[in-house]
Amino acid sequence: MKIFVKVKPNAKEERVLKIDDAHFSVAVKEPAKEGRANWAVERTLAKYFNVPISCVQIVSGHASRTKVVEIHT
Repeated sequence: MKIFVKVKPNAKEERVLKIDDAHFSVAVKEPAKEGRANWAVERTLAKYFNVPISCVQIVSGHASRTKVVEIHT
């Protein structure tokens, strides 16, 4: 399944907000440096969807706040 994610780095707490079936907003504590926010997005979405981190992959938008993420179940 592919979803569209709007990322908010440097947040006070990590959370996932579902906008609709394919769009999510993810807030992570890590800054957007050296891929740390991307890793945190993958970890946070894995917890939200209850899948291993290896099943969550950012397909596009590695350097953008808007990302396309694929989740394998």
